[in-house]
Amino acid sequence: VQLQASGGGLVQAGGSLRLSCAASGRTFSSYVMGWFRQAPGKEREFVGAITRNSISEHYADSVKGRFTISRDNAVNTVYLQMNSLKPEDTAVYYCAAKGFWTEIATSAAYDYWGQGTQVTVSS
Repeated sequence: VQLQASGGGLVQAGGSLRLSCAASGRTFSSYVMGWFRQAPGKEREFVGAITRNSISEHYADSVKGRFTISRDNAVNTVYLQMNSLKPEDTAVYYCAAKGFWTEIATSAAYDYWGQGTQVTVSS
């Protein structure tokens, strides 16, 4: 599956952004989808993930209550709605896909990655 992330940009603290990740290739609905982010000089970190059929989501503590993942299997797209953004949310955001709901917070467990989209939150 090929993944293409979009929707990043510059936003003031307290603002919102919605990222999209469009998938092409093999059946999108067969994949668990995750979002990760990487700030300059830091390791890539887990943001959240959603099951194949949207029944369950899981988030990092740092974004819980502010970020929401959703997906629309009819249009092969997963979304990351980011509200109440903070300067520490500044990073390149990546979407990723894997087959099973295991090790969802581990980047090495994902099979496919998008190219990343930059999110910058100004104070």
